Amino acid sequence: MTSPAERRAHVVGLGLIGASVALALSERGWRVTGEDADADVAGRARATGVVAEGDLDATVTLCVVATPAGAVVDAARAALAAGSERLVVTDVAGVKASIVAALDDARFVGGHPMAGSERRGLEGARADLFSGCTWVLTPTEATAPATYGFLHGVWRDLGANVIAVPALDHDRLVAVASHVPHLLAGALMNEAADAAEQDAVLLQLAAGGFRDMTRVAAGDPSIWPDVLFENRAAVQASLAALEGRLTRLRRALETGDRSALSGDLHSAALARRRLPGRALHPEELAYLRVAVSDQPGVLATVTRTASEALVNIYDIEIAHGIEGTSGTLLLAVEASRAAEFADALVARGFEVGRE
Repeated sequence: MTSPAERRAHVVGLGLIGASVALALSERGWRVTGEDADADVAGRARATGVVAEGDLDATVTLCVVATPAGAVVDAARAALAAGSERLVVTDVAGVKASIVAALDDARFVGGHPMAGSERRGLEGARADLFSGCTWVLTPTEATAPATYGFLHGVWRDLGANVIAVPALDHDRLVAVASHVPHLLAGALMNEAADAAEQDAVLLQLAAGGFRDMTRVAAGDPSIWPDVLFENRAAVQASLAALEGRLTRLRRALETGDRSALSGDLHSAALARRRLPGRALHPEELAYLRVAVSDQPGVLATVTRTASEALVNIYDIEIAHGIEGTSGTLLLAVEASRAAEFADALVARGFEVGRE
């Protein structure tokens, strides 16, 4: 972890996520400055102590770009140009492939905290927003292990469960887990609101299930067009698959196919009960030690191997002088998949041991 003197961060974009990052880092002893395209937001952030006065300069060791997805690349490039060689830059956008492809710099690591709130903007910011959340990092061929290890440690210190996923896989997976659910919540809420114009009592009948399903529709709509258009291919594919499933359900109702309808509901209930918690218990994790050189591309190879094996890396530590010519990655993975993952790494030429 960084020493107190090195804990100097700058946040670009002081909405819900950016301001929450600033508050969380400040709680842990970082001095955090920030900026926002809206001068009024920036002024209020400074006046309320969310960020301190100051700009991105050579003393900053971490820059977090929390702008809408379409503005991330330009903001990150500006930060990389203004910062020192030891600066690490990351972002929090909900789409990753287009961003990391445009930022081929060893000091940049794409990121996405799977956290949010119905409250919007600066006023909704909370220092504990990331406690227990999954924070995805997307190292590439350009990422040095020391850079990744630094950022991984920072987010772990905020209480996040940090996992490494290749950017293309991230976008494909969050289309199903986040982007399409947001569209569905909005569609269902709009359908109910339209129906309520004819039957005002409808919304008074909205019970827990309806409220749970539409909760995310209350979030800030301004951030979503950029994300959805940037990830349109994966979102369209997921919507098409879902449309096919809905068509089959409608056909089952039309034809009175009780077996098909019951089977679909039972499989969904079983899958829902099997959803993993936000983090595995320590006894469910195994630790692999992987000997590596401190060269760009090493982490990308390791995380790509994990993705191909459908293995999540829940924690990464850098050990044994990784800033030199060689070192060790200590990887925490699900115990039941550890042997398979170790074999896959060995097949890629890595030396792997298990703790």
